[in-house]
Amino acid sequence: MTGRTARIALLLVSLALVTAGPAPARKAPKPAPPAAPAVLPRLVDLGAGKCIPCKRMAPILEALKVDYAGAVDVQFVDVWQNPDAGRPYKIRLIPTQVFFDRNGRERFRHEGFFAREEIERIFKDSLGVAPRPAAAK
Repeated sequence: MTGRTARIALLLVSLALVTAGPAPARKAPKPAPPAAPAVLPRLVDLGAGKCIPCKRMAPILEALKVDYAGAVDVQFVDVWQNPDAGRPYKIRLIPTQVFFDRNGRERFRHEGFFAREEIERIFKDSLGVAPRPAAAK
């Protein structure tokens, strides 16, 4: 019986090894995804290159782009040249300024000409962006 028991034991061990298969290979841990770039608060000015109040806004917006670079994304959308770009904002007249926080939520909206000082107040009060001095010309 010793020989028979030994053969049965060997058979059981062999069967266990065959059914278990090779040990699963360990996968290397997935690398962490790259950090998403910081999303800036955004000011979108919807207007047209030929409307009078929009023309008055143009130098203010250009100065804000420079002075708030890296802190606020300042954009201009010409809704006369590209009406489809203005539709998602559901504007009633131009110019219209729409302010978005870092999460993309609309925080404030203004219709008509908007002075730099008032825009900076919205940057501070609604978007949490500290005022910056105007760049020297």
